[in-house]
Amino acid sequence: MEDHQQHLANLLILAGQQGASDIHFSVGRRPSIRVDGNLIEIAKEPVLTPDSVAALISGLLTPEQQDRLIKERELDFAFNYEDKMRFRVNAYFQRGYLSASLRLIPAEIRNIEELNLPPILHELTNYNQGFILAVGPAGHGKTTTLAALVDEINHKRMDHVITIEDPIEYVFVQDRSLVDQREVGSDTLSFHRGLKSVLRQDPDVIMIGEMRDTESVSIALTAAETGHLVFSTLHTNSASQTLDRIIDSFPSSQQNQIRSQLAASIVAIVSQRLVPRISGGRVPVCEVMLANSAVKNLIREGKNYQLDLVIDTSAQEGMISMNRSLSELVKKKIISLENAEIYSLNASELRMMLN
Repeated sequence: MEDHQQHLANLLILAGQQGASDIHFSVGRRPSIRVDGNLIEIAKEPVLTPDSVAALISGLLTPEQQDRLIKERELDFAFNYEDKMRFRVNAYFQRGYLSASLRLIPAEIRNIEELNLPPILHELTNYNQGFILAVGPAGHGKTTTLAALVDEINHKRMDHVITIEDPIEYVFVQDRSLVDQREVGSDTLSFHRGLKSVLRQDPDVIMIGEMRDTESVSIALTAAETGHLVFSTLHTNSASQTLDRIIDSFPSSQQNQIRSQLAASIVAIVSQRLVPRISGGRVPVCEVMLANSAVKNLIREGKNYQLDLVIDTSAQEGMISMNRSLSELVKKKIISLENAEIYSLNASELRMMLN
């Protein structure tokens, strides 16, 4: 058993040393790590067998988690390695064999400057109520951005912050704020129960790990309307797509009401990608929509398709379009034109900007 524990420890340490974002254990392949977005097999490792994968995964689990995994066939949980590294883990079955994906969560919560995020994001930590969303594909830093914003509030405001996460990713060290972090499964029985009771816990700021369905969106909107600052994430590509996704998830009879709730409560939508740098590593590229009166009117009138134009023409207010963000990094020779075009939602417009 000791051998398996040492093998697991060696793999976790190697991932940290290589600056990996993820580790994968899957039968029939060597352990793999993702570095700067690329998946790489660890050449010196043997190909994993069903027994070796099961042994590696059992080193991550408590007996209770082991039972749940067998019963539910997949499990999300967080794992601490000697208080040096923290991982968000999803263990699951595929073709009858166990597999696992581990996301490495840095121990330090980095601030907006350290993450190379737009300085305008500092403004978002000054609001006392409203709805702020970080959106983008999986693995592109949404949770990291929210952690930076919530931690800035923690350092400058005497607020009560409650997070509901599945599992807890970044661990906040309480400073001026009182920060309560609730993990689904151990601190609350379900995501919905945690969310339903949050307003009875006297929060000022609420962070919801991910909005999963219409019920969580409804509770988040109600909280934002009733004097709370609410942060959450969604897997969408842009501000306009995010609003469409939220509104379309409700039955048509409710959509007008949701539009007016969103128009009243939305503060900002930050859409981000991590794009490979020419010099190695990745750099965030952001679209930032700030809810001014023009934005709120378009949401109310159901004209989300016009939001891109408002973002494009509101740079003086601090809004940033994805293409402007990409083109500036190409001009500064931080990212290549090829990669900028891959991550752009409108490559022909991007080429025009650069010409």
